[in-house]
Amino acid sequence: MPSAARVRASSLALVLGAAALLGACRSNAPGGVPAASSPNTWALVDGREITRDTVEKAYRREAAQQQQSEEEAAAGKLTVLNDLIVQEMLIGKAGELKIEVADSELDTAFNEAKKNISDEQFQKELASRNLTPADMRESLRRDMLANKVIEREVTQKIVITDQDITQFYEANRASFNRPEDVVHIAQIVVTPQRANQQINRSGNDAGSPQEALGKAQMLMERLKSGAPFAELAADFSEEPESAQRGGDLGFVPVSALQKQAPPLRDAVLNSAPGSVRLVSIGGSHTIVLIVARDSAGQKDPSMPQVKDAITTTIRGRREQLLRAAYVNSLRNKVTVVNYYADRLVEAQGKAAPSLAPSAPGAK
Repeated sequence: MPSAARVRASSLALVLGAAALLGACRSNAPGGVPAASSPNTWALVDGREITRDTVEKAYRREAAQQQQSEEEAAAGKLTVLNDLIVQEMLIGKAGELKIEVADSELDTAFNEAKKNISDEQFQKELASRNLTPADMRESLRRDMLANKVIEREVTQKIVITDQDITQFYEANRASFNRPEDVVHIAQIVVTPQRANQQINRSGNDAGSPQEALGKAQMLMERLKSGAPFAELAADFSEEPESAQRGGDLGFVPVSALQKQAPPLRDAVLNSAPGSVRLVSIGGSHTIVLIVARDSAGQKDPSMPQVKDAITTTIRGRREQLLRAAYVNSLRNKVTVVNYYADRLVEAQGKAAPSLAPSAPGAK
């Protein structure tokens, strides 16, 4: 799925949520398999702790408060913990690569994050999350560091050649013969009803109108911070078929778009390529990315818009694959101990969060 949806401006809610990722104490583990220093230690990444408090705060950031079974809550926290582990690995890599965030960059991002909220509202929001401005700045710095690592190690290393474009065109020639105008779009769908099966990569599924709204807002905030649309769609979209493709719906004829609900129809037809719009209808929410537009007729790569569209599609697919491969390769080079996962396995999914793991295992 193309990554054209990267909007670089940070938002307040995302940064406040990211601040919940902090609070992990640092420790250097001795040789061998490290033991948890306390029941509050839920994971180690090369000896650096991720604590229960850190996970709980991040979980509250991403999940609206609602009635959940013990199993649903545990699954959600396990997903959050895995995300925190990946972030910690990327932060460690940033140190190796000597990647830093300048104070001026951080100041700009911090001010951008709170520019649309009054000082009073800002302070109330911080207080409601038990956070300080220092927490917010530090969480933002870590998020920016992780994004810089991905930019250098993944995004900048993807090269699309003319041969790649030609091969893609030949393999999909029929799709470039447009009987009518089309719009290339991608989507992330959030509904207020919980499904009876896993519908996306992470298993995240809203179960009420309040949770659906909170989830949609969280996803918009992540997009504003630069998170790839395809990754968020694969992890969070509640439309299983498109979620498997990173939300990509391909080129949709204008005649088909005209049949959609007016808010969705207008959002697509009246937005420029690269735009991301949130459309809410009857408690459900669709985040739609306008990837490209194309007019009727036979197209070929000599046309700049066709070449650009093919390049964007190939780049998105490769970036999604390379990002996943890079994170997995990085994980092979660090020592990760997930005590919470051990605990769930040992207790057959019924472990109380307050219990310390009895036997750690490297993951």
